[in-house]
Amino acid sequence: MSDFLEQYGAGDERRGKIVKRVVISLAALLVVAGILFYCFHTFRQERQAKRFFELLAAHDYKQAYALWGCTDANPCRDYPMTSFLQDWGPPAVSVSRFEVLDGESCGSGVIVDVDAGAAGDKKLWVERDSLVIGFTPPWPNVAPGECPQQDRIYNWVRDLKYRLHGRTYR
Repeated sequence: MSDFLEQYGAGDERRGKIVKRVVISLAALLVVAGILFYCFHTFRQERQAKRFFELLAAHDYKQAYALWGCTDANPCRDYPMTSFLQDWGPPAVSVSRFEVLDGESCGSGVIVDVDAGAAGDKKLWVERDSLVIGFTPPWPNVAPGECPQQDRIYNWVRDLKYRLHGRTYR
């Protein structure tokens, strides 16, 4: 009987170490997953904006216009190709270098901020599901190109991102 009681509780230390490792591993996994989600949840929309500016730089305006959901077979009634060329053609926008700075989730789409070099900063709206590009919607009581649902934490992180690019927001 005394041999049995001498071994009592011998596995508790090992079990405690295992539980501690599992908890720390799960916490680290959650932190990494959160960081990856934050970094990549607007990746597709940012890539679509990058593709748009690559087409503008290559002077392939027909394909760039198609990213707006407008084609020869299905032209946009409110945004014809002539208006598109006035907004994005060579005299208005000369894109030689560009950099996608930020993608901000906002409702059913993403506002993508692009530094288009000599053409200046451009903000585009990219639909989350269809990846159709457009101008940012005008919301009441909100500055143009801004999302009405911004929070303070997002603003702080966005400002940090801009500082890393050597810029300031606004």
